[in-house]
Amino acid sequence: MGRVAAVSVGIVDGVTCLDLDYSEDSKAEVDFNVVSTEAGRYVELQGTAEGKPFARSDVDRLLDLASIGLQRLFEVQAEALARVAR
Repeated sequence: MGRVAAVSVGIVDGVTCLDLDYSEDSKAEVDFNVVSTEAGRYVELQGTAEGKPFARSDVDRLLDLASIGLQRLFEVQAEALARVAR
């Protein structure tokens, strides 16, 4: 399966946010947890509307942002593993 990473994303006050902290998560209109392999295969997608339903376009925006965060986590993982392997 390779490396795995997880991020949270959400829509807070109409703004798409990556890595929600408690204050953002508690007032998010939509929040998702996204777990993915480095190859881009999903292990888990969990999303919730906290008020009104959300659109497919919102899901696409959130997954695009999650992909950016996940890619950064995979880069950091690779750097850390390279240091350990020395």
